[in-house]
Amino acid sequence: MSSGRILIADDEPSVRDSVGYALAQEGFEVTPAADGDEAAELLGNGVPFDLLILDIMMPGPSGLDICRDVRSRSAVPIIVLTAKDAEVDKVVGLEVGADDYVTKPFSVRELLGRVRAQLRRRELDRAPLSQAVKIESGPVSIDLVRHVATVRGVPVNLTRSEFQLLRLLVARPGEVFSRAQIMEELWQTEFDGDERACDVHISNLRQKVERDPQKPELVLTVRGVGYKYNPDAN
Repeated sequence: MSSGRILIADDEPSVRDSVGYALAQEGFEVTPAADGDEAAELLGNGVPFDLLILDIMMPGPSGLDICRDVRSRSAVPIIVLTAKDAEVDKVVGLEVGADDYVTKPFSVRELLGRVRAQLRRRELDRAPLSQAVKIESGPVSIDLVRHVATVRGVPVNLTRSEFQLLRLLVARPGEVFSRAQIMEELWQTEFDGDERACDVHISNLRQKVERDPQKPELVLTVRGVGYKYNPDAN
């Protein structure tokens, strides 16, 4: 059985009930919130949560507003729930610090898998470091102890997902990773979700590490395959 406290904020009672029940069956302690105001109040009361599930479109502060606020002070894993065709919401959700998104309508089984993956990944982040404490390749240096990445000597402000993505690519320079491989490496579990999330994370990362994100030099696309890090960039 799993354990941990999870906040689920959604204005649809059916979503709160079905997801809450499934999570409780898995051993999680679930706190529901019917809108953004209730979610913000719970988070403002200092109650510790191990993971947040936030609907983007709900009354009061939106899931994006709450995500942005929480991410400014906490690294707690966040999964956002988006409408089927709301591509902009997915992109913005990841840009403001969400770790993953699930598109409505979704299966509870899929969401449970994403929850387990995020919590597993968080535990790995907390685990003692291996022998390597710094990764350096080309113009990129990653300090695993301080959780700081620098590009050409300049620190870059990365979300947890972006940091892990950059660490993965830079640690194996020149190696080509498929979208599925990247997501599986990041989540530390078999990934069966939307691989477009990988493209969004790559795009966000490029915005922060490339001189010109439209003409990337560090994180390269290998057409029809995936992505790789170029250690020979200046």
